[in-house]
Amino acid sequence: MQDQVHAIARHIPMSPMKVRRLLAPLRGMTAQAALDVLRMMPQAAAEPVYKVIRSAMANADEMGLDTGNLYIVQLTADEGPGRMPGKGWRARWGSRGRYRPIRKRSSHITVVLEERLPEQQ
Repeated sequence: MQDQVHAIARHIPMSPMKVRRLLAPLRGMTAQAALDVLRMMPQAAAEPVYKVIRSAMANADEMGLDTGNLYIVQLTADEGPGRMPGKGWRARWGSRGRYRPIRKRSSHITVVLEERLPEQQ
């Protein structure tokens, strides 16, 4: 059985669509290589993704796993709640006195890391 660790960052004030653009090239990479790639990305979503991967690596270190052999197994960005106090819908008045809502989206970022030994690669 493989040892898996995970970390979740919840209520990130960014739309999941913007976060998902970064996640596709990172799946299957080693965790350290993903951190190096994220450090160079100019997108704003790179920072919360970097932090959640680093958090998962710290969780693995606490469990006694070797952080050099960690690979990204699962990396997802799900829709967070749309209605929160201070978040959610904003009023925007449109033409002819109509109400136009503006959605303030949030994301939940989940990462699952797995330790693979060198002979399993």
